[in-house]
Amino acid sequence: MTDKDSLTIAAIRAALAQITDSQDPRLVQWQNDNRKGVRQLVERWQRQYAKQAANQAAFLERFSWERKLWQAGFTRVAGIDEVGRGPLAGPVVAAAVILPEDFDAPAVIDSKQLTATQRETLYQVIMDQAVAVATAFGSAQLIDQVNIYQATRQTMLAAVQQLNPQPDYLLIDAMQIDSPLGQESLIKGDARSNSIAAASIVAKVTRDHWMQAAAQKYPAYHFDKNAGYGTAEHLAALKKAGVTPLHRQTFAPVKDILNNK
Repeated sequence: MTDKDSLTIAAIRAALAQITDSQDPRLVQWQNDNRKGVRQLVERWQRQYAKQAANQAAFLERFSWERKLWQAGFTRVAGIDEVGRGPLAGPVVAAAVILPEDFDAPAVIDSKQLTATQRETLYQVIMDQAVAVATAFGSAQLIDQVNIYQATRQTMLAAVQQLNPQPDYLLIDAMQIDSPLGQESLIKGDARSNSIAAASIVAKVTRDHWMQAAAQKYPAYHFDKNAGYGTAEHLAALKKAGVTPLHRQTFAPVKDILNNK
């Protein structure tokens, strides 16, 4: 091919954006192009392709627990996770999610590894593709009555019970609940199971939205920024404005303020 016949760099960039096969013969041709800009474009494409391939492989690996259960005849495997065990204020929120076998969203992973924007986007993907999704709230009052561990277990169970259709097996992030259904407790399950990861995203987005609404009612505490966690700003507001009905009175910083009244 003569220089006159060569595609422009802009045209090659556009063509690369459409290539999905690493064996496409044009890649070899452009990799040997005498123009440095073209070779750099191919190198960039190859890096992006390798990254996407690795992400896809990791995504498929995170379906290994579900795949075993599907093959054993469990067709509705629910992943369960929670968020909000550590904050001084607000509920603990649990989510239960049943994903279809053809679920395709490689970016779904433990919500803590994602930005707020990524979580919002993936939340909608999960809601659109999931077989069933349910959430449940454990209030500050429940947490004070039964302790955070038991409140978490009860809230997880409530989320499972609200699923429609009901699951036939449970994958739970580092917890066991009082359900007659078969269940597996997975340590760091939100990084090992796509179903649990999806539940972690749904729980996190749901709770963040709840805390943002709470911030409108109690602006002094900046719940939209701290999500109820004991930041310096939150602790200062507690000392100045006092304890609200959203605060967990059995948690030490809140209890100390109440005891010092």
